[in-house]
Amino acid sequence: MNTNAKIDALQLMLTDLRTRNESIRHKAAFKGCQPEFQSLVTTLIDQLETQLNEEKQIHRGKLNFNG
Repeated sequence: MNTNAKIDALQLMLTDLRTRNESIRHKAAFKGCQPEFQSLVTTLIDQLETQLNEEKQIHRGKLNFNG
């Protein structure tokens, strides 16, 4: 996968996760699992941010190596 495509995909996923999706949140709350759901979202955001930063560093390294 192209590094730029990975960075774009990670940024889009983070944007989507940070956007309030009321229908998903409503289902989670209805089932009584809102705190657990939010915890999973927070964990996933942290993981994606870490991966995004790693991909950016790899991409910068390639640019510096080729430049």
